[in-house]
Amino acid sequence: MRKIILNLAVSLDGFIEGTNGEYDWCLTDQDYGMTEFLNSSDAIFIGRKSYDLLMSTDPEMFGALKMYVFSDTLRASQNPNTEIINSTEFAARVEEIRNQAGSNIWLFGGASLVSAFIDRCLITEFMLSVHPIILGGGKPLFTGSKDRVELILLSSEQFSSGLVQLRYAIKPKFDLSMFDGM
Repeated sequence: MRKIILNLAVSLDGFIEGTNGEYDWCLTDQDYGMTEFLNSSDAIFIGRKSYDLLMSTDPEMFGALKMYVFSDTLRASQNPNTEIINSTEFAARVEEIRNQAGSNIWLFGGASLVSAFIDRCLITEFMLSVHPIILGGGKPLFTGSKDRVELILLSSEQFSSGLVQLRYAIKPKFDLSMFDGM
């Protein structure tokens, strides 16, 4: 089964965008492991708003990745390497794609898509690049999640810029019901 890895930039106060949707605060002075990450991935799960932003700023940035856009409003894409997935087929398509042969799948965002994946326990790893900035407002990364999700720290890396990259896995839940009747 392929890994689904959430890889996002986040401010120290937990925002993925500033109050005006800006992301100019994201550090780009180093690679921050992105080349290695992209080389280990062959697909990207992305929400419609993030997809629109990507297509308007740098459509070639992720050209080698198969793109799966989650949207109920987008009907077609100009890019033949892009597939649109609507909410009625969300669970079935994600499961099907996860079970196909291939490399890791990058979960890019947005926030509501991330929440949908968290609620269904579909994220294998969280790779959060915490930038040394407090935005004071904007779009929070984690919104609308229904349950507590405990995580296990897999690794952390500090960069000279002050950026800290954290990798987590979801802590497995221990089911006590298997001991009933013992």
